[in-house]
Amino acid sequence: MSEESGRKAPAWVQRLGKRWGVSPRRVGIILVVFACTGFTVMFLKRPVVAWFAGPDGGQPLLFSILYYILILPVYNIILLIYGALFGQFAFFWAFEMRFFARLFGRKRAKP
Repeated sequence: MSEESGRKAPAWVQRLGKRWGVSPRRVGIILVVFACTGFTVMFLKRPVVAWFAGPDGGQPLLFSILYYILILPVYNIILLIYGALFGQFAFFWAFEMRFFARLFGRKRAKP
């Protein structure tokens, strides 16, 4: 899929690579990390929700509020763990710093 193997990467992979400043091969690895993180959060949700379910099987309102507040940091921690396992920790650390800077409205210092 990369240019090293003689084939040209699809245009969308090239665009992501250019945007992220990485090779097409690394784009694939980064997308796998995002997929693994999403699946992990999805698989963790059911047992966590079941553990906090009320006697009627419903979720207390407080749990729902806490879940949506806490899912962001939990997702980001899992993303960093998978990023490290796939050898892309530096990319994901920078990705998270940019994300949180935008989320909290912090301006980056210009070099």
